[in-house]
Amino acid sequence: MATVLLSEAEKVYILQGIRDDLRVDGRSCEDYRLMEIETGVVPNTDGSSKVTLGNSVILVGIKADIGKPKPVMPDEGYLEFFVDCSANATPEFEGRGGEELGTELSNTLYKVFNNNCGMDLKSLCISPRELCWVLHVDVLLLQCDGNLYDAISIAIKAALFNTKIQKVHVSEDEGGKEIELSDDPYNVLRLDVENVPCVVTLCKVGHRYVVDATLQEKACSVANLIISVTQKGMLTCVRKMGGGSLDPESIFEMTEAGKRLGKALHAPLMKLLHEEESLGKKREKVGFLG
Repeated sequence: MATVLLSEAEKVYILQGIRDDLRVDGRSCEDYRLMEIETGVVPNTDGSSKVTLGNSVILVGIKADIGKPKPVMPDEGYLEFFVDCSANATPEFEGRGGEELGTELSNTLYKVFNNNCGMDLKSLCISPRELCWVLHVDVLLLQCDGNLYDAISIAIKAALFNTKIQKVHVSEDEGGKEIELSDDPYNVLRLDVENVPCVVTLCKVGHRYVVDATLQEKACSVANLIISVTQKGMLTCVRKMGGGSLDPESIFEMTEAGKRLGKALHAPLMKLLHEEESLGKKREKVGFLG
């Protein structure tokens, strides 16, 4: 993770501000920075999105391939994650630094998204024990300004919402099963992403916690708690990060705050995604008529 060096005076200034619920950029401890979301930004993908949170920029592209279900999930599809930490985002991503962070992010994303608590993976099954859709989710970190997990989870949910998979017809003949993809661009499978989780990262700074921490605030943090929450308030992943310790009371308080903040993210996010899709359809119609 990208880091910054702060003097003791700067750390004291940040700590005292957070203690008084007033952060350096004017936010309260539970406020997010301005977020921008775009969908359908990467050509030659089945779904894509771009999220800007503060100065962090995340690009996500999804490609759907036909594969074989996993033995433990014979009637479900699944997601594969790859995270590329661009060296342009920060010099610390050069060489092994970016690879290690990418692996760490990928492992957490598997725990957050590859379960039926948030997404109906059965809808990705084509033929039980034989064929399923495998969604390859590629995440590119273009710029890093703290709070990567939250921004990535929102970008993935937006890209899944934007994903359109061609319908498949499976027929049987003497030689076995034959697969036929629909050539109708409107005969597609859309994913139900209403309950796909969003991640909330809470950073313990002094005796309080903050959400959407900047790099400067992370430098003052003793430990982080990463919580993924569905629209219904169910936790799909809880992970503690950082070298410091958290007492049981702090963990309970941060978990409850994460559930509350996570649930609050979903409604405005889905409203924004539906509005953008409607505007996109109107632009296509205008372009066609023109």
